Amino acid sequence: MEIHNFEKYMLAQNTRVHLSDYDADETSLFPRGKKASKKELIRLSRDLDGLQELLYAEHKHKILVVLQAMDTGGKDGTVRTAYQGFNPQGFRVVSFKAPTPIELDHDYLWRVHKQIPGKGEITVFNRSHYEDVLLVRVHHLVPEETLERRYKHINDFERILADEGTTILKFFLNISKDEQKERLQARLDDKSKNWKFNPVDLKERKSWKEYVNAYEHILSQTSTDYAPWYVIPANKKWYRDLAIASITVQALQELNMQYPKSSGLDDIVFK
Repeated sequence: MEIHNFEKYMLAQNTRVHLSDYDADETSLFPRGKKASKKELIRLSRDLDGLQELLYAEHKHKILVVLQAMDTGGKDGTVRTAYQGFNPQGFRVVSFKAPTPIELDHDYLWRVHKQIPGKGEITVFNRSHYEDVLLVRVHHLVPEETLERRYKHINDFERILADEGTTILKFFLNISKDEQKERLQARLDDKSKNWKFNPVDLKERKSWKEYVNAYEHILSQTSTDYAPWYVIPANKKWYRDLAIASITVQALQELNMQYPKSSGLDDIVFK
């Protein structure tokens, strides 16, 4: 297999993260480059297809994938490309937008808990419960002591999920500020991408340093042994997809799943 161990991007618990230490352009684990990556991604997609079927049939384990990134970081593209081999039966993508009035009447994790995967399912959170310690920190919507409590809440919440049989894969798609500029410009230059452009993105871009600081807090305080973060170099989309597909394949393989046994099949005779 061409790909090496992408586990190098996993953050150990209690790691103090400085995103300036992580190269968003890195492609060191697949030196053959973009062209060769297409063949490898096809192979990984076949592996994911088979593993998802096994997960669904065994009906024992649950997989939660969390995707977080700066604006234009590639969350949608990751779902579309890295997970292209998944069968929609048993696979869902959930995106948490601004909370509704009913959701605001409950605690901030209430709407999240309802969306976690059931047995045999894979669910991707395209943005997640981490928005409640990201946007609120950048825009100073809650006091600092509230944020500190929420990191603990989230760790405890994910501990419950892990203890109840959920494998949690959390990916931070790490892009550079220059790469974000190019992607925003591409949305303006390409008419087929104009619909993706939101003027609010330009306003949020002015808070780049604040977002970096907020993500550094998130990654430092919520990467745990049972729900670690992976900081994925994401300037190169093809490398991002290979890394995430590879880590997901490995996580599924480590579950040592088996197809359920059925009794009485030897007695069946077709006439």
